Amino acid sequence: MTAPHADEATTGGVDAYTAAQTAQDAAVGHRSRDFKVWRGTDGVGEFRSYTTETDDGMVVLDAIHQIQAAQANDLAVRWNCKAGKCGSCSAEINGKPKLMCMTRLDELPAGEPVTVEPMRAFPHVRDLVTDVSWNFRVKPRIQKFTPRPPDDPDGTWRIQQRDVDRVQEFRKCIECFLCQDVCHVLRDHHMHEQFVGPRFLVYAAALEMHPLDIADRTTELKEEFGIGYCNITKCCTTVCPEHITITDNAIIPLKERVVDKHYDPLRALVRLVRGKRKD
Repeated sequence: MTAPHADEATTGGVDAYTAAQTAQDAAVGHRSRDFKVWRGTDGVGEFRSYTTETDDGMVVLDAIHQIQAAQANDLAVRWNCKAGKCGSCSAEINGKPKLMCMTRLDELPAGEPVTVEPMRAFPHVRDLVTDVSWNFRVKPRIQKFTPRPPDDPDGTWRIQQRDVDRVQEFRKCIECFLCQDVCHVLRDHHMHEQFVGPRFLVYAAALEMHPLDIADRTTELKEEFGIGYCNITKCCTTVCPEHITITDNAIIPLKERVVDKHYDPLRALVRLVRGKRKD
């Protein structure tokens, strides 16, 4: 039998190695995945296509980091903890507000490009980064925690555990602002001056429902913070990575307080009678 030429042997060896590597990659879950990533500055830009190798268990942020390292060193992306607790890596993945670090690639439709773009409710800065500083200007406008005097001479209070439990849910918020991004009042109508958004309605609810707080924020909620613009579509609850029941447990109870104070006909009659008596 005639021995193969050196180039034939080399080619055969490469083909065998490639086949073996392909089999090994398939066994451990290696595969190529297509991405469309928004690139641009100050709201002007376009989607650019990238392909990168992915493994089982990878999240979108992992893939973005690979693209950044190997193909687009100037890609701007904000992130910090990569553990779903800092809220920094908020973006829109396949058109839905999500945390990149908590969105597994195997949860997304296979065979289709994964689109990654910045949040739409806030001013665009560059690539996947938006300016969320408006949120930090809103928070100080809400009246701060105002506790009642202590119940006992030693400076302590007595409260029911169920009242404590009611507000604990709201403390889980990581301020990722995904609920702000998905809210149509901010996202589509850009009413940032008239409406504080679901994140800060949750913050207000945590104060209003606190068993020690005695401040009344209902007038501000109605006139300054625009709670009436919320039509309780529950989209904010849907996107919350901490699974806070924003609509049912925070916004609706606040709406009820506003209605009780400002729209209750019996209370209006009492105010009218008291006003006449003063005259």
